[in-house]
Amino acid sequence: MTNYKHLIYDYLVSHSVTEVVAKYLNMLALLIVLILVIAIVDFTIRKLIRSTFTQFAIKSKTNFDDLLITNRVPRNIAHIIPLLIALEFTPLVFADFPNSDIVIEKVLQVFALILTLWIVRSLLNTLRDYFKTLPRLKDKPIDSYIQVFMIFAWVAGFLSAIAIITNIPFMRFLTGMGAISAVVILVFKDTILGFVASIQVSINDMVQIGDWITFEKYGADGDVIEINLATVKVQNFDKTITTIPTYALISDSFKNWRGMTDSNGRRIKRALYIKQNGIKYLTESDVEKLKKIQLITSYLNNRQNDIKSYNTENTIDKTILINGRNLTNIGVFRKYIDSYLKNHSAINKDMMIMARQLAPTTQGIPLEIYAFSSDKRWENYEYIVSDIFDHLLASLPYFELEVFELPSHSSFSKKNKLIN
Repeated sequence: MTNYKHLIYDYLVSHSVTEVVAKYLNMLALLIVLILVIAIVDFTIRKLIRSTFTQFAIKSKTNFDDLLITNRVPRNIAHIIPLLIALEFTPLVFADFPNSDIVIEKVLQVFALILTLWIVRSLLNTLRDYFKTLPRLKDKPIDSYIQVFMIFAWVAGFLSAIAIITNIPFMRFLTGMGAISAVVILVFKDTILGFVASIQVSINDMVQIGDWITFEKYGADGDVIEINLATVKVQNFDKTITTIPTYALISDSFKNWRGMTDSNGRRIKRALYIKQNGIKYLTESDVEKLKKIQLITSYLNNRQNDIKSYNTENTIDKTILINGRNLTNIGVFRKYIDSYLKNHSAINKDMMIMARQLAPTTQGIPLEIYAFSSDKRWENYEYIVSDIFDHLLASLPYFELEVFELPSHSSFSKKNKLIN
């Protein structure tokens, strides 16, 4: 080997070239040869490995090998053998330049670390893409775990590179890093918070990809499309993207609608505000008129018989309606709402159905509808709610009731015309 490494040197010296020039020319020639060999070997191995992987991927039923190719795992692995050749023959090329040999060898060792990190990153990206294709894992924050591992890998690689350059043993160098750990923690504060938050979010199953969340502090109202170490991306319903710090999910309050989407219905909770001056007892003629409404005919018959029996047994003076037991128009309307909801095809009959009266307000008496629509899709849900309240608003006059609304300019104009 010694004869070969000085072959060009000996030839040049024999032809009256100075020894210094001969050394440099000899080194340059060997370096060119080594670079050509490395390039040829790298190209050949890269093509061979890629071809092998491609053939295997075509025959394989799983898509894991396809993802390996997509993430350039074969290409990165192919660089290993050329790197080993470079490490083996670099001392031969720089035999006459020991100082340069040391520098080049350290550069190659650092490149070996970088190549290792490239391979690890390619494999992790492949695992990430593969896990996202699995139904039971595709809604998990896989990106967060990959990013955490890569952060540790890059930090370890960076420290190893410094240890190689400075010739300090890795463990001794790592011990010395404890002195600046406070600075490191300060620099990576958000990353550390994100890492802790990602673990808590995953363990407690607080958010999954695909969940609909509402986060008023950040103006987010839409579906989670990505969960990373530092951020959570939410695609709002207007197609804008809101980015939320991951640690905000555990430090602030937000609403996750997964419980609704996983349930058998979507809640309807809305009230009609009824004018109080329109509420009255029902006379016999009023009841007879309302009996024509089929949904409450049987109810009115039964209630009317019960009330008559009670009033007769207790000799109630019915010349004044307030005496004894009576039906009210708002009470009958509430019963009508209940019957209407129970007969509505879009309402889930296995979940709560209720029409209730809330405490009176300055805007009237709230008559609240509490039920669940069978269809949870937003567009259909809004249609169902609108359909129900369209009907109820149109039904109010039949019960001699009115919904409250603030007076408008036209209201005063009409009043003035009547006065004039």
